Amino acid sequence: RSVPASSGSTRAHWLQELLCQGEEPSRVQSSPDGQHLLVLQKSRPPPLPRVVAFQRHSISGADLERNWQPPQPALAGLLFLQSPVTLGSWVLAIVWEHGRTEVWHFVVALGWQLLQTLELCQGARARIISVCSQGASLVWCEERPPLDAHSDMSKCAFRFCVCTRALEVGDQGVRLGTVRIVLHNSPEYQVLASPQHVFLVPAAASFATTSKFLLIWHPEKAKLTITAPSAGFIHSKVLRSSSESDFRKLLLGSVGLLSGLAPLDIHTSAVSDSEGLLLVSTKGAVNMVEPDGTQRHIFDLEGGPLAQGSSVQLKTFGSILACMLAGVLYLVDQNSGRLIEKKILSMKEVHFLESPGEEDSIQLLTQTGIYGFSFSKPEDSSRPEPCLVEMVFEEACRYYQRRSLSSSKLTVEKLKKGGVFQAPVALAAILQHSLRQKQKPARGLQDTYAKLLSTMSLELQSYMSLELLKTCVVCAPESEVESYCEELVEQEVSRVLHSDMDKDNLAYLNSIFASFPKAAWKATRSCLQLQQNGDGLLVARATPEVWKKVLGGPQQEEVGQNGVVPLFELICASFLRFKPKWLPSFVELTQQYVSISWAYSSKEGPEGRVPLYKRALGVLARKNKCSEANDEMELELLLCSKRPKAVLQALHLLIRLKRWQRVVEVAEKFSKLSPLLNKEIFTTLLAEFAQHRELDPYLDTLWLLCPAELTTSDILTVVLQHLPHSQEDPVPFSSEGNQLTVGLLKPLLQRVVQRPCVQDEMYSDALQSPTFPPPTPPREH
Repeated sequence: RSVPASSGSTRAHWLQELLCQGEEPSRVQSSPDGQHLLVLQKSRPPPLPRVVAFQRHSISGADLERNWQPPQPALAGLLFLQSPVTLGSWVLAIVWEHGRTEVWHFVVALGWQLLQTLELCQGARARIISVCSQGASLVWCEERPPLDAHSDMSKCAFRFCVCTRALEVGDQGVRLGTVRIVLHNSPEYQVLASPQHVFLVPAAASFATTSKFLLIWHPEKAKLTITAPSAGFIHSKVLRSSSESDFRKLLLGSVGLLSGLAPLDIHTSAVSDSEGLLLVSTKGAVNMVEPDGTQRHIFDLEGGPLAQGSSVQLKTFGSILACMLAGVLYLVDQNSGRLIEKKILSMKEVHFLESPGEEDSIQLLTQTGIYGFSFSKPEDSSRPEPCLVEMVFEEACRYYQRRSLSSSKLTVEKLKKGGVFQAPVALAAILQHSLRQKQKPARGLQDTYAKLLSTMSLELQSYMSLELLKTCVVCAPESEVESYCEELVEQEVSRVLHSDMDKDNLAYLNSIFASFPKAAWKATRSCLQLQQNGDGLLVARATPEVWKKVLGGPQQEEVGQNGVVPLFELICASFLRFKPKWLPSFVELTQQYVSISWAYSSKEGPEGRVPLYKRALGVLARKNKCSEANDEMELELLLCSKRPKAVLQALHLLIRLKRWQRVVEVAEKFSKLSPLLNKEIFTTLLAEFAQHRELDPYLDTLWLLCPAELTTSDILTVVLQHLPHSQEDPVPFSSEGNQLTVGLLKPLLQRVVQRPCVQDEMYSDALQSPTFPPPTPPREH
């Protein structure tokens, strides 16, 4: 598995002598195409720093050797920059602290040649702290000391500046663009560049107040993002002018939030191939900060806290993360955080090299030569799908740990050796038996496992078809990927809906709905069996278990604020996007199911927390679009709930929109629900009638809604309380014609006066009784 790629050659022996010189570890860098190597020796006898560059596949001596005397400023960075094809694929830029930059290019027949010497910084007193290349530009952090050498350094804490400058290599030489300020009056930052972004990591000696967050610069959008690993994305600002690039102005709106954060814990940082920033903490935790400011944990290095002088090297090869610590090589899957392999090497100092075109191997430069390390899985494995079997035990550990009353940590080794937990052992054996059937006949299973296998056969077939479908998605042409994805999403949504709806599954569903919205919508319709019947009404034939997952899963206060929303909100958002007309009917369906399954206002049910119609309204509000369609949807959601407060809210909304025909229709329909709601609706409309003449065409319908307990004095009180205040002197007849007259109110008053008294009806039976007073009822002992 580890074969010397070039040991034994003349170049390997020369490289071995070069790496063995000096007390401090050498720094090794390779060009992106892997053809050229750079070796930087920081100190050697005599103490003259030296840079050596050479071709890997050449057997001659060094092509470029550059050293400098100690009075000359220290080296700030070595950068490989892309150049036009006429000059070769890459050029090398050697940048010193005082800004002087040498640009070298490689010619096959002649070797390395100096193209030009440039001055990056504009001020003579500037000092470059960190430099990187981003596309065709150089980005650096420079220190600008105060003019007064005796000034208090605490007052000059923000004396650094982050700058960028285009560097174009052409046939005529090298041309520098103008200096552009990215950030000024800032603390000291280390700049790390990915193909699309630049990460600004605080230096170890920064002040505690400014070392609590990272900055991410997006050159294409001219935007700076503030993020803290402990809090995620904090703030983002587009820098339209140089005046907006002041560090203190950038933090002005986030000082209160940043003050409560813990300082950053960074031991080592590097940029991955996926454009994220890899951070290793002093406790050995490896995390990834994405360009959008979010962070996720990948892996924990073994050995406890890292010593201050210990070296951790990070390098990504596709989706594989290679970590080198104290002679131990860790290979980790970046996506899942799973440890693929752990290899103990015989040498402490190892350097990772670029190996383009070889995605399943890692090239290591050591003092004895260049080695290739392959991490590809062998085709004929003695254990079928070992990762799957390990997943069974890891999932079982999580399950039993949740149910355990003991505080001791349960591990996979304890699970296998304990002999108490038979379920994961049985499942692992069944999976191995079933998966072997793809290639060769399996050995016999135990009788108990065979019985269990017959029970699980349908589930296993479903799982095997799911794995086959995933393979089809990976290998399918672009024209067929969409159909495969829809089928895959439907199976995954169905699987999650039939399992425990915990936080992890809910987060997984959120990612599915975000990545495949259309496929997730189709999967939801299929799982809930949503369709319209012959009358145009929405019906669903989902099982009670599925309904409970949709309505009774983790709520917003339980799942946290990390962008994860409950399943009911996810489905409502899909309705709004793909079938908005069905949303009110869906909410009505869910309310019918809730009323059957949970007692009214039960804390276990979803209605005991926030009513479903309010949760649907919250999804509608997050669309941030004010339109007539949204107003109509809000009305339908309020009315479909049939709750008195919601109906009155809808009525007030219709009144505000001056849709009087709909106002009367809603009043006529919902007044039949309860006497109290009838009284509230009639009182509201009577107050509107007293203020304007818009309801006059509908008075005949309106008077029919008058509650039986309202008297003429009650009606006159409401009318007088809501009469509009006239700004003019009172006159007998108004020229505007919008005044309320007795003639308009007369039919209602006559109707109330002519109605039989409620008290008369209550006592009519008693008054017609033959005996008065009624006889005393018999006493009961």
